Amino acid sequence: MAVPAGMDLLRLSTVGSVDDGKSTLIGRLLYDSKEIFEDQLAAVERASLKRGDGYVNLALLTDGLRAEREQGITIDVAYRYFTTPRRKFIIADTPGHVQYTRNMVTGGSTAQLSVVLIDAREGVKEQTRRHAVIASLLDIPHLVVCINKMDLVDWSESAFAEARDEFAAFAARLDGIRETTFIPVSALHGDNVVTGTDRMPWYAGPTLLGHLETVDVADRTDWTRRRFPVQWIIRPMTGAHHDYRAAAGRIEGGMWRPGDEVLALPSGGRSRVHSIVTYGGLLDEAFPPLSVAITLEDDIDAGRGEMLVGPESPPLVATELTANVCWMTDRPLEIGGRYSLKHATRTVRAIVVGIQHRLDINTLAQIEDVTSLGLNEIGLVDLRLSMPIPADAYRDNRTTGSFILIDESTHVTVGAGMIVRGRPYEPAEYTI
Repeated sequence: MAVPAGMDLLRLSTVGSVDDGKSTLIGRLLYDSKEIFEDQLAAVERASLKRGDGYVNLALLTDGLRAEREQGITIDVAYRYFTTPRRKFIIADTPGHVQYTRNMVTGGSTAQLSVVLIDAREGVKEQTRRHAVIASLLDIPHLVVCINKMDLVDWSESAFAEARDEFAAFAARLDGIRETTFIPVSALHGDNVVTGTDRMPWYAGPTLLGHLETVDVADRTDWTRRRFPVQWIIRPMTGAHHDYRAAAGRIEGGMWRPGDEVLALPSGGRSRVHSIVTYGGLLDEAFPPLSVAITLEDDIDAGRGEMLVGPESPPLVATELTANVCWMTDRPLEIGGRYSLKHATRTVRAIVVGIQHRLDINTLAQIEDVTSLGLNEIGLVDLRLSMPIPADAYRDNRTTGSFILIDESTHVTVGAGMIVRGRPYEPAEYTI
């Protein structure tokens, strides 16, 4: 399908507990909106027959791994793309099993909206609450709560209301979530997914697709504070371009134009933008999320790991951070633990100097006097860095306000962090 120029894009993730029907919902959304090809449908029909499902299992459209199909659960994040006449969509189908909570962080990190599924028979589960908390920490402002499997509760309005009220009471205590919409659906049969239904005459709201097409999602892009993490320095060293030097990367904030003043952090070098270059030629202005090469009027030290910013609104240059950390591995995060911290394009060493509290997913209580975080636990952690980094608060900029922690011995990503605040860098020696 041709995509009309100027159509906006909505990024969303699906979350919920195991067997709440996330993959089936996405499969139904794609099938009923005629966004799958005949050969894809034929493959799903064959796989459904082989599994003995007795029906066309639309969940298999997203559960692509062999292990996922064998176990009937989602393990990895599956991305699906589709377009309607009104909007483009990127869907991240994230796992519901507690073992794969870390994948939900990955899938939700770029989402503007999250679809939360609840089994109408079961109500809100611990994993449902955990995913809602993570959505709040990831600053996803819009939630669409689909009370699913309404066919299994005889389309009961009271069952819908009970699940709705339970989740609403919990979500009201979460920061960052500014709008919650509740829709009763049957993903298996398609009721209220793409088309409406006469089986629930007590519901007068939109279908899921109708809401996704019309929801007013605020632009999260920071258009004022200029941020450009340098990924690479382009130096052709050819006869025609012997002195050419450009910083390549992706713009993460602000509007950039030739002549703008530039501050390189953390080194402190200053210059002005000479030109902004893409494969197609020179640009008069550039903005997020364009990937460009920027040449400067002065030859300053601004290699990979530096960040070019607007000196009128620079980020905090910090060697100490306080951040919400989602822990993603069996080996716990402990006070005194040492990790590599990757922030934008810069990697430094970090040590855990304190854990202010661990968040109780069920009660939202902040449990103090803890010395570690286990798998899938979330806590407010204090870190000291070996070298300064230019960082924003996560709520101001998702890219320059986030980081990952990497185990230095295995090179495995073990934690994801959302910066709350930092301590200004004071020139001194930090030994880690």
